[in-house]
Amino acid sequence: MSSIRNTYGSSRLLSAAAGVALSAIAVFGIAGCGSKNNSTVPSTGSASSSTLAPSTTSTGAQFDIGNTINYTSLGTTTTLDCGDGKSLNVGGSNNTLTIKGTCQTVSIGGADNKITVDKIDKQLNVVGFNNTISYKDGNPKVDNLGSGNTINKAG
Repeated sequence: MSSIRNTYGSSRLLSAAAGVALSAIAVFGIAGCGSKNNSTVPSTGSASSSTLAPSTTSTGAQFDIGNTINYTSLGTTTTLDCGDGKSLNVGGSNNTLTIKGTCQTVSIGGADNKITVDKIDKQLNVVGFNNTISYKDGNPKVDNLGSGNTINKAG
């Protein structure tokens, strides 16, 4: 009977430790996702040396689930790669994204994104606002469910 209590107690302790660890990751991870001013060049001490420069690095979050790339960000310029047949979900706003390779499906949410895709095979879904999407190749079914979006096949 005591071995059953030990196993149960160890299991509860492990679950509690995992919960605390996940909570810490969530809290500190979210704290690190705050608004950053990526558009200024560090000052060298002179008031006239600070100039504006666009952000060209990706500070967005990208994670893959199966054969799908999920990307979200605010105000970044970056290149992503669908390889040969991954799907892509994009969220966020004010991004300039270049998508290389062949995407099976592309789904865009958010607002004011400028996205250029090499090739879309099957489906393009746009549910956001004021996005500009162009694709160079492919014949996808296009569903524009948002408002003010511009979708073009570049020739």
